[in-house]
Amino acid sequence: MATKAVANLSLFGNPNPCSPNSPIRGRRTTQKTLKKVRVLNIIRCSSLSSSSSSSTTVDRPWKVSDARLVLEDGSVWSAKSFGATGTQLGEVVFNTSLTGYQEILTDPSYAGQFVLMTNPHIGNTGVNLDDEESRQCFLAGLVIRNLSISTSNWRCTQPLGDYLAERNIMGIYDVDTRAITRRLRQDGSLIGVLSTEKTKTDEELLEMSRTWDIVGVDLISGVSCKAPYEWADTTDSEWKFKKNERDGKRFHVVAYDFGIKYNILRRLSSYGCKITVVPCTLPASETLKMQPDGVLFSNGPGDPSAVPYAVQTVKEIIGKVPVFGICMGHQLLGQALGGQTFKMKFGHHGGNHPVRNLRNGCVEISAQNHNYAVDPATLPEGVEVTHINLNDGSCAGLAFPAMKLMSLQYHPEASPGPHDSDPAFGEFISLMEQAK
Repeated sequence: MATKAVANLSLFGNPNPCSPNSPIRGRRTTQKTLKKVRVLNIIRCSSLSSSSSSSTTVDRPWKVSDARLVLEDGSVWSAKSFGATGTQLGEVVFNTSLTGYQEILTDPSYAGQFVLMTNPHIGNTGVNLDDEESRQCFLAGLVIRNLSISTSNWRCTQPLGDYLAERNIMGIYDVDTRAITRRLRQDGSLIGVLSTEKTKTDEELLEMSRTWDIVGVDLISGVSCKAPYEWADTTDSEWKFKKNERDGKRFHVVAYDFGIKYNILRRLSSYGCKITVVPCTLPASETLKMQPDGVLFSNGPGDPSAVPYAVQTVKEIIGKVPVFGICMGHQLLGQALGGQTFKMKFGHHGGNHPVRNLRNGCVEISAQNHNYAVDPATLPEGVEVTHINLNDGSCAGLAFPAMKLMSLQYHPEASPGPHDSDPAFGEFISLMEQAK
């Protein structure tokens, strides 16, 4: 049984007490102490540099620990809060991107999740309205190592803490993100509870984490738009990086919003598409009445098996017009074709994942954000795996030429991330040209 450990730590010469390899995965105690406190399934962990709360009421000129992250494995991580206060449940995942925390905050695919940034220093560029990827922040909370005390970017309009507070998003810092990341890599994604409420005990928060699950929950209906709308914005001129972008709108694309990112729409528009964005629940018959040249199934959060209505919509559209699936759209296409999806151990989250294009042999560095994947062994004959993730060999792209279908498990629009995969939008354009 795990223990509630309260012994002192030496600053030098000791292994990380919260690492997955630590015998008790908490603070070191003597065997005598272990026998006395072997009563709770709680493991207290904290960063060596964190200031812990004291029983004294003396004011300090620095912020002290006032928040906890309690994971379902029994570990308790003391931290300092910023942004909103309260108590929040979520699945903890780690993101390895070095830049673009604001785009990550506004990516709807993180709904229901706490995002832990492995890059230790966050907040130094502040936030600005131009980098928003959706209409709001959908993630459950943000976990970081160091919070910048100042901003130094000419585009900054607001500090990160104020931005999160206004949007009612919780954040914590001064926590050992490296140790938590190692734990997630070993044990897989974990359900956690963030809390600044002192009235809630560790045991209560632990019970909350163990009685909630993100699997089987329909998350896309909470992030999708409520009514169709037209999208016209292209990539801003200062950010353009392709010479083959087109000014004229040659193709009409209906984009299903399962949690779509704005930059997907900007890139499609820059490639010469008139775009109608529609809710995730719009029937296929209504879409086909618009006589689109192509249909995009967007990225989105959660378990594709939890949204059978979306799978049914995809089934009724494929084969009638060219389609392009991205992330959640890729998984829904896999299921609609008769394949199966599965939950990965800790998923792919970051802007630096290598993917091999099996058609041309090229390697793309990609931006990814997903916890589920398509099992290629379950797909019917005729469906081609076009891309594989070089970190774990998982399916990263599909094509079915007979149905004018293509999909990617990652983000060709990046934001944040490299632009290696942007030509995928051109391939979708080619599918629509061939159909015409």
